[in-house]
Amino acid sequence: MATTSAERQRAYRARRSCAGENGERRLQTWVSTAAALALGRLARHAGTTRRAFLEKLILDADQIVKQAMSDEAFDQYFALPRNKR
Repeated sequence: MATTSAERQRAYRARRSCAGENGERRLQTWVSTAAALALGRLARHAGTTRRAFLEKLILDADQIVKQAMSDEAFDQYFALPRNKR
């Protein structure tokens, strides 16, 4: 029996959670046109994709924040409650 487009997409997304070293998560958001264009310029300048540039930017910022924390602040940082919709 043939699968529908929706079924194929659902299966693809389920596999992505196990991809790579630690799985992948879908990040979908709207940003300003200025931010989107800047991201494109920055990625081209760095010779990489927008995704790779954005991942590096986020991980670098996270590392900087963690390095400046006390042990207690570090524990609290990782214990932050999840955003609820």
